[in-house]
Amino acid sequence: MEVKTATIEEMEARKAEIAQLIDTDDADLTALDEEVRAINTEIETRKAAESQRDEIRKAVAAGAGVTVKEIKEENHMTIEELRGSAKYADAYANYIKSGNEKECRTLLTENGLGSGNGGVPVPTLVDGIVRTAWESDEILSRVRRTFIRGNLKVAFERSADGAYVHTEGTTAVTEESLTLGIVTMIPANIKKWIRISDEAMAMGGEDFLRYIYDELTHQIVKKLADLVVADITGASTSHSATAVGIPQASVAPSLTAIPTAYANLSDEARNPVIVMNRLTYADFVSAQVAGNFSVDPFMGLPVLFNDSLPSYATASAGSGIYAFVGDLNGASVNYPEGDGVVIKWDDLSEAEADLIKVVGRQYAAHAVTAPGRFVNLVKPSAVTT
Repeated sequence: MEVKTATIEEMEARKAEIAQLIDTDDADLTALDEEVRAINTEIETRKAAESQRDEIRKAVAAGAGVTVKEIKEENHMTIEELRGSAKYADAYANYIKSGNEKECRTLLTENGLGSGNGGVPVPTLVDGIVRTAWESDEILSRVRRTFIRGNLKVAFERSADGAYVHTEGTTAVTEESLTLGIVTMIPANIKKWIRISDEAMAMGGEDFLRYIYDELTHQIVKKLADLVVADITGASTSHSATAVGIPQASVAPSLTAIPTAYANLSDEARNPVIVMNRLTYADFVSAQVAGNFSVDPFMGLPVLFNDSLPSYATASAGSGIYAFVGDLNGASVNYPEGDGVVIKWDDLSEAEADLIKVVGRQYAAHAVTAPGRFVNLVKPSAVTT
């Protein structure tokens, strides 16, 4: 057998075989003796080598050995982890104050996230402030949002025939007469600016960003909600080629006012709400109390408040819209540059007064884009009780 390639088990089996062969008459005792010696030597060599390996393993486990190369582990943040870190918030606050992006881009590069080509990512804190402002506004949280660059054109159905039942063998049904309109949503800048003092400038990163973004974002979102309300209350009563028409109900606050408006909605107004001034809400409750009824004048629909609407008392008789009923998903807001708020800084124009001008800007378009979703409530010319 080939001793060098044989296993220990094979060599032990060969030794047992040789022990039987030496008793045969024609056995070559010299050759068998040399083979046994070679096997024993190989077995002892392998056992010694294995014993040495065990000693080395024990020494390594105990910490012995020579350091061949020390590998330094680098822990990089993900983009979300970086945006949520206090360090990045400080860097972004410095960027807002100075207009220099270098510190933000250095952090992006150090974490293997590139140099942040394009806009510098906003911290998670800032993103959260904008999202919270959106979600907290009861009107804007319900409208349809899109993020299409440039002007956005939305088609709507001005008029259309219904479907027909066709009995086999009878005259073919009439072709549908479909008329479409197109609403073009053209974006514009919605801006709000405030002055801050040098003391406010000294705030730390997260405190500074919250101080600035909370106020500017709140005011911009509020203005955009007012513009959406104006789109609804300022609409014509009939459709045109470029705008959705909204019908009107000439009713005073009463137990039947909301049901009257609700009845004029299409069946596609799936989540209707009522929008009015708080003073008008009081008029509806007064009508309920005066009638000595326990009937809900709002039909269980959510009532949202917006002060850009006049109260019923101050609305013009015969034409003043004081409330509306509808599904706000029928209105759209498009953000060509995303729904974030861009901050601009001016520390020169009022430097002598130690004041800094901070301008917040959001680029957005807004319009009513779906017919049958709203009905405006108009103050009647002559009120009957």
